[in-house]
Amino acid sequence: MKNLLLLTGVLIASINSYAATYYVSQNGNNSNNGLSSLTAFSTIQHASELIVAGDSVIVMPGTYQGFDFMNVNGTQSNPVVFMASSSGVIIDSPCSYNNVDGVNIENADYVVVNGFHVEGMPRAGIRVALSSHVTISNNKCTDNFKWGIFTGFADYITIENNECSYSADEHGIYHSNSADHAIIRNNISHHNNRCGIHMNGDVSMGGDGVLSDAKVYGNIIYENGAAGGSGINCDGVVNSQIFNNLLYENHASGISLYQIDAGAPSTGNKVYNNTVVNASNGRWCLNITDDCTANQVLNNIFINKHSWRGSIVIAASALQGFVSDYNVLTNVLSPDGDATILNLNQWQGLGYDLHSTVAGSVNSIFQNPASANFHPLNSAVAIIDAGSSAVSSIVTIDLDGNSRPSGNGYDIGAYEWQTLSEVLETVNQEILQVHDAGTEFVITGMNAGDHFILCDMNGKLISSADVKSIQLVLQKQNLPSGISILRVNSKNRIQYKSVKILNL
Repeated sequence: MKNLLLLTGVLIASINSYAATYYVSQNGNNSNNGLSSLTAFSTIQHASELIVAGDSVIVMPGTYQGFDFMNVNGTQSNPVVFMASSSGVIIDSPCSYNNVDGVNIENADYVVVNGFHVEGMPRAGIRVALSSHVTISNNKCTDNFKWGIFTGFADYITIENNECSYSADEHGIYHSNSADHAIIRNNISHHNNRCGIHMNGDVSMGGDGVLSDAKVYGNIIYENGAAGGSGINCDGVVNSQIFNNLLYENHASGISLYQIDAGAPSTGNKVYNNTVVNASNGRWCLNITDDCTANQVLNNIFINKHSWRGSIVIAASALQGFVSDYNVLTNVLSPDGDATILNLNQWQGLGYDLHSTVAGSVNSIFQNPASANFHPLNSAVAIIDAGSSAVSSIVTIDLDGNSRPSGNGYDIGAYEWQTLSEVLETVNQEILQVHDAGTEFVITGMNAGDHFILCDMNGKLISSADVKSIQLVLQKQNLPSGISILRVNSKNRIQYKSVKILNL
């Protein structure tokens, strides 16, 4: 069956038969056993001190003090899960451990933190340190002083579907300290004083000072950088992928690859299919500094509203192995750190962007940029089918989750233009349906690029994965008895839909 995602092996999960699910409620009492909503604890911290691998904590709506979870590991098949039962779970005072962060995960592997609203912290909304395989998803971190989400020495971190905004001092998301294999996807980061997403190897803190094999994609980043920084800031980021991101009205740089505090320059990165529209008081759309060699820049839109800054600036020492082509550009470029300013024709004389074009006005290529709609117009011939297929091993969908390519070739930028029939098909796909096919359930209504989470009724995680097609097939023999909940994070990111699967 074409476009069918088989998950027979993926959904096999060994469930710890002794795992517990604890509940926390504003009306609870820490003298209770916490094993139901009627006998809930009153604080998240109390629950966090009891749980072990495979256990879950479900937090009922209300306002709570933050919590820390330290020195206890989950496993791949039995993670530790902290889950808000709805969007009405608010953490508005810091955890007692350090009194500066709302949620602190430290020296703890395979932990999930899902669905919390964390606001007003003296430092970070959510902090993860000295840990691996932690998932931070579907949280809202706003009005925190330093950072929305901070990680340090956190390998294999997944930061997805969060909204991080109004960090008063620094960044929305800050990933740091020699941590490899990060996934930072489908987040919204806006109105932070400095960077939307900051990645820093920070060699002074120990380790090699390099962040390798990061995947940064599907993020929407806007109105950051009043105090400097970049929409996506990369200090010592190597052999990583930055694609399908939308950056607009940021007031410093768009995407920056550099070395200041890291153990090595940012090299070997793939910057594909991003849309960057810088504010009139911004810096360059793409900034590559000294010795940051062998970076590839394909299928991007780089538009700068600044009166004289432009699309791409690169240091002369970073030109070795530099590949840039099939981009739509503001007609201002520099091959030596902005000492020399070239137009596209002159830039092409150096051998770069031979298939690229000069951008027209934003109103001539985007559907409604004034309302932050940066989907291409059907008349935008410089964008539609004008990209390179060299990105195909990495870029298989667009920011909306639509398949790439659509039509005769790859489009340029974060969005793939859809015909009317394709748009209608996508709308229909957003209605989830479950079909009982005897030995299996067939779930339709998915979009490629969605992310599904399968839980039991207590919120215990059974499995999760990215959706690569429009259907899922779940083998009944691999599902636990009872009712399971399939949660689907759609292109709307923070929202999800649920469906019950009965398997008795």
